[in-house]
Amino acid sequence: MASDAREWDARYAGSDPWGSEPNRWIREHTESLTPGRALDVAAGDGRHALWLAARGWQVDAVDFSAVAVEHGREAGTRLPAGSGAVDWHVADATTFEPRPGGADLVVVAYLQLPTPQLARALTLSATALAPGGTFVLVGHDRTNLHDGVGGPRDPDVLTDLAAVEAVLVRSGLEVRLAEVARRPVDGSARPALDAVVVARRGPSSGLE
Repeated sequence: MASDAREWDARYAGSDPWGSEPNRWIREHTESLTPGRALDVAAGDGRHALWLAARGWQVDAVDFSAVAVEHGREAGTRLPAGSGAVDWHVADATTFEPRPGGADLVVVAYLQLPTPQLARALTLSATALAPGGTFVLVGHDRTNLHDGVGGPRDPDVLTDLAAVEAVLVRSGLEVRLAEVARRPVDGSARPALDAVVVARRGPSSGLE
């Protein structure tokens, strides 16, 4: 994954790819939660981690681009008074091992990997979720290639909703929502088609 990290380093060095606002689905499925500890996987330069921190969360943000992480760390110095904090980690989502049960919320937004690698990343990320915690994934759905707009053009890295659901169930989570959501895109007559999955770990679930 080192070459991919270098490519993303170059991309983040030259632009701000996503802006500072959170994805609408991440906002919708997390804004009513009571702040605690969160894990933001494939955090990029931190638009979700920083938004959560501003709402009082203590966040671990993980991305394999050192340039993105440095941008996020610098942006974190401008968080409002009274915000939570973000701890930044330069690491690959497919190998990063979070503290088991250490997060009340896990966010995985647009981690576009072939299904086997994504399954590995999700399995590891799910171990972080504490009993009673919430797991939210958003990705470019496979149907977006032909029926939506934007996103990767490589079908191998588009999100397979059923595969994500299966991985989370195997990880001991209860899937509460698994749908393809239509996201309006400025300047396009067609929406983007996002895979959105929300899962929880039962309050009495143990961690293997």
